[in-house]
Amino acid sequence: MSQVDAAREHLIETYRKKARHYDVTSRLYPAPGYPQRAQRLRAVNALGLRPGDTVVDVACGTGLNFGLLQEQVGPDGRIVGVDLTDAMLAQAQDRVEANGWSNVGLVQADAAAFEFPAEVDAILSTYALTQVPECGEVIAHGAAALSGGGRWVVLDLKVPDSTPRWLTQLGTAIVRPFASIDEWTMRRPWESIRAAMQEELADLSWNELFFGTAFLAAGSRGPRTVRRLHSAP
Repeated sequence: MSQVDAAREHLIETYRKKARHYDVTSRLYPAPGYPQRAQRLRAVNALGLRPGDTVVDVACGTGLNFGLLQEQVGPDGRIVGVDLTDAMLAQAQDRVEANGWSNVGLVQADAAAFEFPAEVDAILSTYALTQVPECGEVIAHGAAALSGGGRWVVLDLKVPDSTPRWLTQLGTAIVRPFASIDEWTMRRPWESIRAAMQEELADLSWNELFFGTAFLAAGSRGPRTVRRLHSAP
């Protein structure tokens, strides 16, 4: 088994165990007390969705973003939730049925192998894409599927470039149950995501959150006019 396959199997087993309590434990990202729902809403707003749009939620987990997306696309829109783990999708399906959403489709697939719908209006990934070894390829595949002006938005974790040691230790402790922290830190997937978005998308924005332990990146398919990257507390 290759290192990538081993990492994928580890992710599946980890999220199977955590699926039932994921909605609660995910509130710890990137640190206890962090306003995660507000940042999810910020990411959804960055998509620039309109009623009737189609949006893909990559590594959707239990569907925590679905309610926020529904408010934007409305009943005439479409949400496609993609996740690697059957147990997480089972929780997402329960959420869909409990809310009576008829415009949500769920797909069990590896993000790196998922075939994005053609001319999709927006793509979102929250707190998951850095766990995918081929995260840069996922960005590229999604960008190719976007309609003109379509938006790609990623909200995820990273290692701070410069921050107190205790905060770095806290951030890595949160990631450790989901991946090999040494491999994750050495791979620095947030850099692959940023590079791929710079290459594939226009109007790229990059905001670092909570002292650099998280980031919000957004770009659109269109003429290449990349804005200067900047940081925000």
